[in-house]
Amino acid sequence: MARSPVPLDDLQAWLRAFAQPGALLELGVLALAGALGWLAVRGLQRAFNPDAERSIWFGRRGIDGVLFPLLWLVLAYAGRTLTAMWVPRAVWSVAIPALIALVAIRVGVKVLEVAFRGAPWLRPVERSLSWLAWLAAVAWITGLLPVVLAELDQIHWKLGGSTVSVRTLLEGALSAAVVLIVALWVSSAIEARLLRDASGESLSLRKVASNATRALLLSVGLMLALSAVGIDLTALSVLGGAIGVGIGFGLQKLAANYVSGFVILTERSMRIGDMVRLDAFEGVVADIKARYTVIRAVSGRESIVPNEMLITQRVENLSLSDPRVWQSTVVSVAYDSDVDLVRRLLEQAALEQPRVLRDPAPLAALSAFGADGLEFTLGYWIADPENGQLGLRSAINLRILALLREHGVEIPYPQRVLHLRGAPAAVVAQATDAGAG
Repeated sequence: MARSPVPLDDLQAWLRAFAQPGALLELGVLALAGALGWLAVRGLQRAFNPDAERSIWFGRRGIDGVLFPLLWLVLAYAGRTLTAMWVPRAVWSVAIPALIALVAIRVGVKVLEVAFRGAPWLRPVERSLSWLAWLAAVAWITGLLPVVLAELDQIHWKLGGSTVSVRTLLEGALSAAVVLIVALWVSSAIEARLLRDASGESLSLRKVASNATRALLLSVGLMLALSAVGIDLTALSVLGGAIGVGIGFGLQKLAANYVSGFVILTERSMRIGDMVRLDAFEGVVADIKARYTVIRAVSGRESIVPNEMLITQRVENLSLSDPRVWQSTVVSVAYDSDVDLVRRLLEQAALEQPRVLRDPAPLAALSAFGADGLEFTLGYWIADPENGQLGLRSAINLRILALLREHGVEIPYPQRVLHLRGAPAAVVAQATDAGAG
């Protein structure tokens, strides 16, 4: 007859073991293992200089990554093995499960942070993962875990030709979570490797390779996870076909957006960093996802555009083949002004701005004979439209105003001539005086 597990360890014996002098040796070895692990992480961090925002191993500060608790756990195992013949393992019975829980928490949290950065559901999932890991560690330390697993194994039912218990489902779900986290970890590492030092056309191609790799790894991971749970994948073929026919029509737009996203990335008609104009919205392509594209305006606003719109509608790409953009401003001067002087002053005002290109050079032209004066159009080229255009135009206009005033060039006010017929002379004189004032 099988022996039932003990519900809890003898608390008094456990406390007596902690009171023995050998417990101090265990604590000292545990602290030494943590210090050695921290020094090793600091040395490796200086040697490799990883990206703090995307590093799973090191994290932002070194100690919040996966590598530090993992090294601490390995060194603690070595310390427990070395001190096994002298001490009763009172501290190790608590430290080892706690370190394993810490490693599990750090792996899950860091992988999810890198894979799904900024997702609104990320924080609740991280907290739930931390609570589950610490509860499992407490149940392990107190000896309650074998009892709970044995009780859950007693709750079973028939599912087809096999028997399934709650314990089997929990272990399968845990295996599925581990497989999916590993798949996300590998895909995040591949994405970071592909997108490192990439820009322009190569960035778009590497982005599509990254998206395809992640989709493939997640699909394989999902299949392995379903197999770990005990689901027969061959039984899903008929069900999958029926579901696919049922929801296929409802997913037409979604499928069109995904296909359009891969088309945009593949043909490179729009790349990350391009300046585009869609309807009345103008901005820089910040990111191209599989389903949508993020366009960020110079004002800070971001537009989430479905990829199908970028394929089916007219989109102006201001930097597809040439990042240079032409701008202009219109100035009116009096009819008796020196035309050559005005042209030189306008071009000088543009050339004084460092963002204005010298080749092709700015050009001021007499564009129209206005009702109140001569109209000049100053045209100039810039190569960084993503840095904004209104500020540059304002700076050029302010400089034009200063130069025209400095050289005595008059900027005319609107003038209107009023003709009064058959009116008394006093009325005409009063109207003339009012117009002069």
